[in-house]
Amino acid sequence: MGRGDLSDAEWEQLRPFLPVSNRRCGRWRDHRQVIDGILHRVRTGVQWRDLPERFGPWKTVYERHRLWLADGTWERLLQQVQAAADAAGEIDWDVAVDSTIVRAHQHAAGARTDPPPAPGSKGAELAEHQDETPWQSLVARLVEVVREVRAWAARAADSPPSST
Repeated sequence: MGRGDLSDAEWEQLRPFLPVSNRRCGRWRDHRQVIDGILHRVRTGVQWRDLPERFGPWKTVYERHRLWLADGTWERLLQQVQAAADAAGEIDWDVAVDSTIVRAHQHAAGARTDPPPAPGSKGAELAEHQDETPWQSLVARLVEVVREVRAWAARAADSPPSST
């Protein structure tokens, strides 16, 4: 299991909501491996063709992502996982909205800044999310994927139709 892959607890909570093969088109590659590939791509921004081999053929990962984007599976997965997490009492729906506007002074533009501090150990990122439950981290991961899906849909709607 890679550093950003689904944990066993996350996988067990996600598995009941995934679509099953209709057996007409043959067997699907393992959902977990493909979803880990999609999460890797969303997290790193790597090109589809540059996905590591451990996720299987890049085209399989891309096609499953594209298919689930087109038929609304990603949106449905997010809704179902959020509903299950809410039923388990794992989501806090309190939201604080502040309408304050903060403006920078005109002389603040273009100021030099110090380079960002060097990141800590690799374990520092994992420690940041250790207190999250599997439901919370699964919802957060699906939110990232759905955001990318919505951005794809928005770009597709703005682009002129292509002729083939």
